[in-house]
Amino acid sequence: MPILLALGACAVLALVFGPQIYIRHALRTHGVARPDLPGTGGELARHLLDQAGLAHVEVGETETGDHYDPETRAVRLLPRHHAGKSIAAVAIAAHEVAHAIQHAREEPGFMRRMAVVRNLGWIDTFGGIILVSSPLLFLLIKAPILIVAQIAIGLLMLLVRVAVHLVTLPIELDASFGKALPVLRDQGYLSESDLPAARQVLQAAAWTYVAAALATLLDIARWFRIIRF
Repeated sequence: MPILLALGACAVLALVFGPQIYIRHALRTHGVARPDLPGTGGELARHLLDQAGLAHVEVGETETGDHYDPETRAVRLLPRHHAGKSIAAVAIAAHEVAHAIQHAREEPGFMRRMAVVRNLGWIDTFGGIILVSSPLLFLLIKAPILIVAQIAIGLLMLLVRVAVHLVTLPIELDASFGKALPVLRDQGYLSESDLPAARQVLQAAAWTYVAAALATLLDIARWFRIIRF
């Protein structure tokens, strides 16, 4: 039995942390400087946005992770991707520009996700308050059924985060393989020999949301341990 428990724990850890390890490996492996590339990630992002008629969308650096900000209409890249010449920089830049294009076209999946994310902050906060207050409420009311209902509501609200991440996956796959990779391939921004590396980076970009969903499930499991009484 201890061996089975240990194997089960290893499987859970691999499932939760495996995607994160893969993402870091892909970005590190293909983040090596390539002076032969025609431009930096930031320069490519600016070029692709202008080409798509999105001159109003800004391109800038960030320390909080590569992303497209729909509120400010800006593509934000990490310094190493904004100023760097690497396969990772080019692929990530094209991926984030693809999100700007999805927004400009008001593609249904992107617009639905944006509407849900706007409400995600208060949902997370409310769910956390419910879970934290459940032991205290149990001491005051001594009604187990109310506590069970409270915990169920709190966990359900946290699961919304998982659902958002999973719903986001098709949007990420479209940005990576429906838009970014075809542009890099068909317009000759990368050579044929560099495309497999770009594909791996773009897979990593899409998998970030799978990793986030799994991390949320781990967080929910942690809450189960905290509120056990």
